[in-house]
Amino acid sequence: MLYRKLGRTGLDVSLICLGTMTWGEQNTEAEGFEQMDYALAQGVNFFDTAEMYAIPPKAETQGATETIIGRWFKARSNRDKVILASKVAGRGAMNWLRSDGSTVEQTPAQMREAIEGSLRRLQTDYIDLYQLHWPDRPMPWGSNPTVFNYNAYKGQENSMLAILETLQSFVKEGKIRHVGLSNESAWGTMTYLALSEKHGLPRMASIQNAYNLLNRTYETALGEVSMREDIGLLAFSPLAQGYLSGKYLDGARPAGARTTLFNRGQRYETPNAEPAIKAYVALAKEAGLHPAELAQAFVNTRPFLGANIIGATTMEQLSMAIHAVNIAMPADLEAKINAVHHTYCNPCP
Repeated sequence: MLYRKLGRTGLDVSLICLGTMTWGEQNTEAEGFEQMDYALAQGVNFFDTAEMYAIPPKAETQGATETIIGRWFKARSNRDKVILASKVAGRGAMNWLRSDGSTVEQTPAQMREAIEGSLRRLQTDYIDLYQLHWPDRPMPWGSNPTVFNYNAYKGQENSMLAILETLQSFVKEGKIRHVGLSNESAWGTMTYLALSEKHGLPRMASIQNAYNLLNRTYETALGEVSMREDIGLLAFSPLAQGYLSGKYLDGARPAGARTTLFNRGQRYETPNAEPAIKAYVALAKEAGLHPAELAQAFVNTRPFLGANIIGATTMEQLSMAIHAVNIAMPADLEAKINAVHHTYCNPCP
C-alpha cells in the first residue's frame, strides 16, 4: 500500500480509502465485516462513511453503515488501527435525519445531533475526519446545462463562519480531530480556508468530490487549490458508479448492480457518456488491463490526490480496486487517455 499526508494534519492515510455506503443495503453486515478485515490486512487504514448511509438514502437504512462499522470496531477491538472519516449532511428536504422531523441544515443544534448520533453508532469517542457532506447553500448538481444564478439565492445559507465555529467546539471537546469538505466548489473551499486563517478556526484538510475519467472537472480550478493549499482530493466515484467497468454498455443491466437495483445512474447516461466509456474500455483492452483497473490507476496517479475512495459489493471488486495501486501510468498510456478526453470532454460533470 502507498500512503499520503492528509492535508496538513500530519496523518498518513492509505492511497486507497475504503468506501462503505453499500453496507446495510446492497451488502450485509457480515459482508461489511469481511471487506473491512480484508482491506485492513492489505494496508488500507482509511475508511469513509456518513450519517446518511446506506445509499440510496432513506429513513429505513439511515445510520446502518455507521452501525456496522461500530459493531466491527467492538468485535475486533481495533479502533486505533483506522483513520475514520464521516460526514454531516448539508441543507436538504430530508425530514428523517433529525429527531424533530426538521429538514436538514448545518445549524449548531443539528450538527450537534449529527455528531452525537454518529459517535454512538460508530461506538467510538472520536472521528478523525469530520466532513461537511455537501454545502449548506443552494448549489448546482450533476449534469446541469444551465447557468446557475447564485445571486437569486442570497441569504438562503447558514453562515460558513458559524459552521466552522461549531466544528471547532467539537474539536475542543475531543469528538473530532480534523475537518474536511465534500461536494464543494473552489470558491467554497477558499472561503473556508480564509475564514479559518482569519479567526483561528480548524483548517479544512481535504475535499471529497467526484473524480473519474468521465468527470475531470476537478482539474480546472480545484486541482490548483489542492496543490497550493495542501487540501488533497478524496476522490469518490472513481469508476463512475461502475459505468467505467463497461458493465452497463449497450443497455446491459447486470443483476444486483446499483443502477439495475436503484435506477440512480442518470449522471453517467448523458449523450456522450457511452461513446466515451467504449473508448476507454477499448484502450484498457489494448493496454492489457481490465477497464476498472485503467480507471482506478488514472485516479491513483493524479498529483492532487489525497486518497481514492473505492467502493465494492463483491470481494473480487474490492481486491481489484485495492491492488490497482500497483498499476503504473506510463506517459504513452496517459497520452491516449487524454486523447479520448479531448474528444469526449467531461461528458458527466
